[in-house]
Amino acid sequence: MIEVLRGIDFELHAGESVSVRGQSGSGKTTLLNVLAGLDRPDSGELWWNNEPAHLLSLGDLTARRGRFLGLVFQAYYLIPEIDALANVLMGARVVGPVGPTERERAASLLQRVGLAERASHLPAHLSGGERQRVALARALMNRPRVILADEPTGNLDEHTADDVIELLLQVCAEKGAALVLVTHNPAYAGRTGRQLVLHEGILA
Repeated sequence: MIEVLRGIDFELHAGESVSVRGQSGSGKTTLLNVLAGLDRPDSGELWWNNEPAHLLSLGDLTARRGRFLGLVFQAYYLIPEIDALANVLMGARVVGPVGPTERERAASLLQRVGLAERASHLPAHLSGGERQRVALARALMNRPRVILADEPTGNLDEHTADDVIELLLQVCAEKGAALVLVTHNPAYAGRTGRQLVLHEGILA
């Protein structure tokens, strides 16, 4: 058995921004997957807002995740057959029915990330930066307490990446969402309130 994470003791406060850096293979994505409840650790506990997430059933965990967390990935994971607005609404569909209120919020979020005029465009007709903005809007759809962002600029050019990081930090601050940002870029890490480094499975 390969031990990926060792002795992790991590606490995130409301509204806080934290970056995690580390070499490729150091366990950064695994750490985010554990925090998101996507991977269950072999030992230890995971608490979300004073609730023992590690004790929840798979169904309850999935439902709770949909409301408590927003996830942003390097690869966007947009559904190619539906437009930007519908992709944002997928965040709401995982937790309940979608009505006029949800549609209005999705449109408002697209406007906030600068894509109001691109709402009816399919992902294939959007640039990489625009796709990541749609993914950010989707992550914010259910008013999550925490945003987990895994190398969100990994597929973007430098200028676009700078814009996305700026937007990510701004919007999380506006919405009062705590942020955990996994990045290899020390400049982006330095913009968060707390900087951590993961080395050989140990968080420092």
